[in-house]
Amino acid sequence: MLFDMDGTLVDSEKLWDVALHELAAEYGGTLTGPARRAMIGTAMAASMRILHDDLGQPERDPQASAEWINARILELFRTGLRWRPGALALLRAVRAAGIPTALVTSSGRPLVEVALDTLGRDSFDAVVCGDEVDSAKPHPEPYLTAARLLDVPIGRCVAIEDSPTGVASALAAGAAVLAVPAEVPVPPTDGVHQVESLTSADLELLAALLGEPPG
Repeated sequence: MLFDMDGTLVDSEKLWDVALHELAAEYGGTLTGPARRAMIGTAMAASMRILHDDLGQPERDPQASAEWINARILELFRTGLRWRPGALALLRAVRAAGIPTALVTSSGRPLVEVALDTLGRDSFDAVVCGDEVDSAKPHPEPYLTAARLLDVPIGRCVAIEDSPTGVASALAAGAAVLAVPAEVPVPPTDGVHQVESLTSADLELLAALLGEPPG
């Protein structure tokens, strides 16, 4: 099992909203809705370029902006991180069944370390962070890396994602994909099963996505 983090397991996109809008205000501007939606599921450097372009300030340093956001989001994660509906129950069921499990996120390692205080460090056999791969989502590398670390063929893995960017990454890698849209719609796509909430996902559904009986 390969789980995305932001918007999939935890309701963190709202915390990112706070930090991004605060930074836009710090720069004397206002982040627009389309720009914010374009950032969801995207690596930090690309998100900062979207922010700068949206504000009409493309000359700004993406690294400096990323450092500001990372510092702020760390504060927010320590106090405001909440599970998405059904996510904790599904993760517990997967672990109880002894299924190899990885966290595959575009967030950087320092932020993920804080999130793991909520998610549980023993919830995952492997963790792939956005700053630990050469190519971020939508490139397939994050999911291929996770499957390799689990020593499971990617074709035997189910990836759970909330964004078009993440879905594209998992599909390109060759995983079965379960989409649970959160902040932005995921267009209907061949090979992608959608649910409105992880409250309707269980081990039987995950097995069906791989074309096998549960257990």
